[in-house]
Amino acid sequence: MEERYFVVREDMLPEAIVKTMQVKEMLRRGEAATVHEAAERVGLSRSAFYKYKDGVYAQNQLARETIVTISMDLDHRSGVLSKVLGFVAGSEGNVLTIHQTIPLQGLATVIISVDTSLMRGALSDVLESLRRQDGVRKASIIGQG
Repeated sequence: MEERYFVVREDMLPEAIVKTMQVKEMLRRGEAATVHEAAERVGLSRSAFYKYKDGVYAQNQLARETIVTISMDLDHRSGVLSKVLGFVAGSEGNVLTIHQTIPLQGLATVIISVDTSLMRGALSDVLESLRRQDGVRKASIIGQG
């Protein structure tokens, strides 16, 4: 049978589906250490969670690309790249690759590939915050997949 998907407003969903999403979000954010703990806190049985967990997703999670390639022009100063990488890690991004050119005229081009599957916040907000980091002259997404 072909899989079919529907977009349904939250208030139209059965309570168990909504609570399953709450449990998944609590686990994703680290607000609960175990399924048992999160399910108990929202008032959902673990069996109901396991029944629905692989079939229900927030719309923004389905549309989100997980690997993003970002190109940046960074000032050639000690610690700038380290702070950028720290910012990405602090946003729960996982840097997969780094390529840095030799600095020319005080700027180095750095291209990083980042796994954003656990990243907090919208990618556009994270990118805007990245642009405001000290020493970042330019930052743009050059690929997603």
